Amino acid sequence: MAGMFIGEYTFKVDSKGRMSIPSLFRQELCDGDPNRPNADRPRMIIVYGLDNQKQLIVYTQAAFEALAADIAAKPRGDKNRLLLQKYVLGKSHPMEIDPDGRMVLPAFLREKIAIEKEAYFSGNGETFEIWKPETHAAFEETLSHKVIEEHGEEFDPFSLL
Repeated sequence: MAGMFIGEYTFKVDSKGRMSIPSLFRQELCDGDPNRPNADRPRMIIVYGLDNQKQLIVYTQAAFEALAADIAAKPRGDKNRLLLQKYVLGKSHPMEIDPDGRMVLPAFLREKIAIEKEAYFSGNGETFEIWKPETHAAFEETLSHKVIEEHGEEFDPFSLL
């Protein structure tokens, strides 16, 4: 079974936008970029999407290439293909991790999700997300209320399997 991004982590962000990547995430990024030109600098793709998107979605190089192939397989002129090209391929930014396991998040991405001094990382299996910690906490609270409203207080997420 292929590895995956799991867990939640919060890291400091310096004034230049430099932050550490969780060590387990770094290993997955390395595994997901076997053909990287620089052995100690795995690549990743950050999708920043629509204006109202509050988080950055991070793909390994291999996962993003597979996603791009899925988009390209849709018929030319297809409405969904055009939207995917615009908001996934067009609203993406390639990055590398430095040899110390850090990345420098560009100012436009920090501004997009209002990151200042801390970044919250959340594993989602094939991808991980980067949030402003306070924004993620508010999102989680809203989601929790919706889940309880829909499924009840005793909801067990494993029941969905």
